[in-house]
Amino acid sequence: MAESLNYPSEKAGLPPGTLVHVGKEPAAAGRITLISYSTDHFEEHLVATIDDILQHRNPGATLWVHCEGLDIVEMIEAIGHQFTVHPLVLEDILNTHQRPKFEEYDDYLFLVVKTLNSTEALTVRHEQVSILVFADILFTFRETTDGLFNSLRQRLTNAKGRIRSMGTDYLTYVIMDAVVDNYFALSDTLEEAIEDLEIKLLDRPRPKTFATTQLLKRELVFIRKAILPLREVLLAVQRSESPLIQEKTLPFFRDVFDHTLRVIDTMDSYRDLINGMLDIYLSSVSNRMNEIMKVLTVFATIFIPLTFIAGVYGMNFDYMPELRWRWSYPILWGFFFLIPAVLLTLFRKKKWL
Repeated sequence: MAESLNYPSEKAGLPPGTLVHVGKEPAAAGRITLISYSTDHFEEHLVATIDDILQHRNPGATLWVHCEGLDIVEMIEAIGHQFTVHPLVLEDILNTHQRPKFEEYDDYLFLVVKTLNSTEALTVRHEQVSILVFADILFTFRETTDGLFNSLRQRLTNAKGRIRSMGTDYLTYVIMDAVVDNYFALSDTLEEAIEDLEIKLLDRPRPKTFATTQLLKRELVFIRKAILPLREVLLAVQRSESPLIQEKTLPFFRDVFDHTLRVIDTMDSYRDLINGMLDIYLSSVSNRMNEIMKVLTVFATIFIPLTFIAGVYGMNFDYMPELRWRWSYPILWGFFFLIPAVLLTLFRKKKWL
C-alpha cells in the first residue's frame, strides 16, 4: 500500500506533479472495475494493469474504469502516461482536498465533485470523486468503496436503457446526477435532525442540545463549501465547446444544475434555521435566568425587613423596654408573617410576579 499524507501542507517542498495520495489512509487495498458496454453488449471485470484496460478498448464500445481506493499510485501514473494526462491533473486526483472544478484539455475533460454522507453522530463525511472523460473511455477515482454507484451499474445492465446507447458525456451526467441525488438524502437527514432539535429547544434547552446545534451549524458550513462550487462546475460544462460534450446531452446537465440550486437553497434555509435556533436557545437561557433571578430577588426583598427586625432586637442594649413586654414575642412573629404577605400582595398588584 502506497504512503499517504493526511494534509496538503505535508507536501511542502515536493516538486509540482509529484504523485502521492493526500487524504485519509485507505482502509483496504484499491480496486479497479472495468465496465464495457454498447447497445448490444455489457461486461464487467476487475482489472489490475493498464494492459487489461487497453485490451477491452474496442470500436463502438464505451468503457467505464472505476478506481476505488487511491493507494494505487503506480496504476494512476500508468493511466496518465498511456492517455497523456497532465501531471498536475494526476496530482489533483490523488490530492483529495480539491475544490469541485471543471477543466478542459485537448483530448479529455477533468471534473472534481464531492460526495456527502451523514453519520449517526450528525457529522458529514466528505469524499472526492475525480472524473476523466475521453471520447470512448471514462475514469472515475474514489477514496472508498460503497454503494453510491450501485444503481448506475444496475441501469447499465438494462439493454433498453438510454445510457447504453449514449457516450461518455451522458455517463458523466449520470455520475454527477447520482452525486447530487445523494445530497437530497443528506438534506432529508438534516431536516429530521433540525426538527428534533427545535422540539428539544422549545421544550427545555440543555447544554447538550446547544452543542448539537453548534455541530450542525459547523457541518452546514462544510456542506455549503462542498456543494456551492458545483454550481460553477455545471455552468462551465454547459458553456463548454468541447466536442466531448454533445448538444443532446446539455439538457441533462441543466437538469442536474437545477437540482443543485435546489439543494443549495435548502442548505441556506437550514443555515438560517440553525442560526434562529441558536438565538432561541440563548433567549430561552436568558429568560430562564431572569425568572430565577426574579424569584431570588423576591425572597431577598422579603427577608430584608425581617433581617432588619431580627438585627435590631439581637443587639445587646440594656434599655429596650419592649423586650420586657408580655406580648412582644407573638407581636414580633405577627410582623414576620404580615410583612411578607404585604410585600407579596404589592408584587402581584404591580404584576412583578
